[in-house]
Amino acid sequence: MRSRRRAFSAVMRLCVKCLRVGRRRRVRLAWRAQQLWRYGHLCLRSLLYNSFTNSDVVLDSLFEPIYWLVDHVTRWFGVVFVALVIVLTSSIVAIVYICLLPIILQSYPPGWICWHLVYGHWNLLMILFHYYMAITTPPGHPPQAKSNTVAVSICRKCISPKPARTHHCSICNRCVLKMDHHCPWLNNCVGHYNHRYFFSFCLFMTMGCIYCGISSWDMFREAYAAIERMKLLEKERLQVAANQTYYQTPPPTFSFRQRAFHKSIVYLWVLCSSVALALGALTLWHAALISRGETSIERHINKKERQRLQKKGRVFRNPYSYGAWDNWKVFLGVDTRRHWLTRVLLPSTHLPHGTGLSWDRPPCVTEPRAPLLAI
Repeated sequence: MRSRRRAFSAVMRLCVKCLRVGRRRRVRLAWRAQQLWRYGHLCLRSLLYNSFTNSDVVLDSLFEPIYWLVDHVTRWFGVVFVALVIVLTSSIVAIVYICLLPIILQSYPPGWICWHLVYGHWNLLMILFHYYMAITTPPGHPPQAKSNTVAVSICRKCISPKPARTHHCSICNRCVLKMDHHCPWLNNCVGHYNHRYFFSFCLFMTMGCIYCGISSWDMFREAYAAIERMKLLEKERLQVAANQTYYQTPPPTFSFRQRAFHKSIVYLWVLCSSVALALGALTLWHAALISRGETSIERHINKKERQRLQKKGRVFRNPYSYGAWDNWKVFLGVDTRRHWLTRVLLPSTHLPHGTGLSWDRPPCVTEPRAPLLAI
């Protein structure tokens, strides 16, 4: 009996020892795994450590492939967009000369004929001139060589000094002076030297589309009604052809020239109306920015700065704004009254005020500025 108890006690002690050893091994393995995890995490953080790293930097890094794809697609599709603008504009001009102008010359009084000929060709000339200049004129870039230009920051992409109002274009992969945005319809950046050409093109293109839409409104209604009659006659012709006997004849049909004429008028009015609405809204938006002395990028910067100073009880004023009237004079390069004709209403290749590297007060600004808070 005692031998059985001793044997049972020995077995139980052995089991307890095994459990203790297994528990110690599990604790030791867990401790080693935890140490390896901490060591790996420390190594990773030491390799990627940056005192400026935050959630915004991490998100930018994650979305960098998407930005790269969008930039390259926009860069290559810029040529397609320019070709599309040329083709659409050429088609509208061809329809005006082939369809509208003969009717104007035959049915309008001499005064209205002179008005249409003068205004139409002037508007067309302004559109072609400003679009060509907006495409071919470089927006302006800061000098790559060492210079005495005052810089407000360093570009993270170019690793070079960045003057005031200069921003980096990821599509052109260069810094642009007074950058507004990269326009795919121009396949070019809108900056210091071609901003006026871009806005003038938008303005005169909107005016031209409104002019074509108003001039062709009556013809559009007649052409639309004629197209509806074409559809009805086509249905009747098919029905008669299906049930035709020796004494029945199909109803008359429109000729190819008539069909092309009516469809061209409808195409012209729909396209011009759509472009007038879309481009007109964009033109008004840029006109408001010009009145405030801002670009599209500076609007967001100034908005954040205005909110930041408002929390401190201070008022933000744009250091590059001279008032709405003077802002327009600076933007258009108007120094005298004669310039409103020679530089605004007629094609002009005059350069904007300043070099885009420094922003001194232009000579056309008469009223001195009050002390401002710089952005």
